[in-house]
Amino acid sequence: MPEELAIAIVGCGGMADAHRRGYQMLWQSGYRKFHIAATCDIKLERAEAMADKVAEFQGKRPKAYKDFEEMLSAEKGLSAADICTPHRDHHALAIACFEAGLHVTIEKPLAITLRAGRKMIEAAKAHGKVLQVAENYKKAPSQRAIKWALKMGFIGKPRMLFWVDTFERLWYWDWREHKEIAGGGWTLDGGVHYADMMRYYIGEVDEVFAFSMRLMPVRYRKPETKEGAVEITVEDTTMALLKFQDGTPAQWTLTSAAPGRSYTMRIIYGEEGCIDLQEGLYGRNTRKTLEELTNEFMESITDEEREALFPMGITDTVAIELYEFIEGVLYGKPIETDGVEGYKSQAVCMAVYESAWLNSPVKVKDVEDGEVEGYQAELNAQLGL
Repeated sequence: MPEELAIAIVGCGGMADAHRRGYQMLWQSGYRKFHIAATCDIKLERAEAMADKVAEFQGKRPKAYKDFEEMLSAEKGLSAADICTPHRDHHALAIACFEAGLHVTIEKPLAITLRAGRKMIEAAKAHGKVLQVAENYKKAPSQRAIKWALKMGFIGKPRMLFWVDTFERLWYWDWREHKEIAGGGWTLDGGVHYADMMRYYIGEVDEVFAFSMRLMPVRYRKPETKEGAVEITVEDTTMALLKFQDGTPAQWTLTSAAPGRSYTMRIIYGEEGCIDLQEGLYGRNTRKTLEELTNEFMESITDEEREALFPMGITDTVAIELYEFIEGVLYGKPIETDGVEGYKSQAVCMAVYESAWLNSPVKVKDVEDGEVEGYQAELNAQLGL
């Protein structure tokens, strides 16, 4: 095992820059068990720009590539890849990395379909490599505090969960608007974060009944004047009922087609009160803001626990996930969201789509097992899966 990881950043768009900032934060905190050896993007100028930014903090400039295969062939010293590309490319790039002997951290969702995700998990296992899904939301101090509050029984046994996000988005979001590239709309792209958090708070989801709509068939390159209309092929609205394995029900609504007033409600109700994921704890006769709850949690944990959750005092969630990946590869430390965990969270999102496609409730286990994949069928066919 190398003493430090030589990492390639594959895909140098917006999310990759968040990863670059995470690496920079680790570097500037004195953690230097890695270096960025290469950057790669189909637009060479973006790979070059990323290499320049990396050079600013690590000194040595990584080599920039346009061709992924050329990079794998030329960079013999690579030990890991950080993949931040459109979802359609995830499985092909990750499997090629495993075959080349690299460990992989990859942006969520794991893959464009669950069938593609299974192939990634199988390849990682076959080659004995680490596969981490970059699932960072639950690593925030506030989210650790909410999990702690639930475990401590501050609101009693959870009774129900409401997760509602309604807003309007007129602007065109490039490849994310197209099913054949993204796999789905915000229910998958952002929803996989939310599904991961729901599983973190409550547990596994048993069954889903949902419907899905595309209420706004176009988005605009110039939203202010509604010019430059582009037809989209993903949904913009889903409404779902979820039943967790312990019987807890949830109502989950996401829409980007709601003009006027935006509305967000993310609340877990229990026997003795509720936790608003954005505001804090409400009991029958008590109230704690999220900041107070977070402070109380931080005071309750040991120095060792604090270091494990927030290494070197870092609370940036992307930096934490990258630290976890490096430590997992170098020393075999646990990966909180490995391929299997990322797969399970994605399966909840896919269950929403599959239920809507069937107009019937579906068992998440059946979606996980590939027994229900009507919505995903055309994507699998396009990719030869």
